[in-house]
Amino acid sequence: MNISLRRGERIFINGAVLRVDRKVCIELLNDVTFLLENHVMQAENATTPMKRLYFVIQTMIMSPNDCDATIELCRETLVALNKAARDPRIVAGLAAVMRHIEDERPFEALKAVRALFQIEAELAAEPQSGRRGAVA
Repeated sequence: MNISLRRGERIFINGAVLRVDRKVCIELLNDVTFLLENHVMQAENATTPMKRLYFVIQTMIMSPNDCDATIELCRETLVALNKAARDPRIVAGLAAVMRHIEDERPFEALKAVRALFQIEAELAAEPQSGRRGAVA
């Protein structure tokens, strides 16, 4: 896999943080877990249930050596979100996230959570009387 980075951009690979001083192309030759800087969510931006879940999973990727407690927090968060969810798209998406977490595929879990952001926003925008299943 080839990844292009701009000067000053960071990439998080298997818990390591790399910053490049010039435009580079990195070729990853084996299976690694990585996050590009533009996919990293800051804590202050984790303002909805799905974004908080994303932040927890992101923490698992960024600190893989310390992730036992984070994995437990992720599972607890998923259980709570499942109990609150009423919309079948959210329920199905959370099931996919859980499968990826159990299969130790946190990057795939992040992608699945990102796909739920739009649905969560749509549900939050619906009038109170017509809400079909927003997550509390």
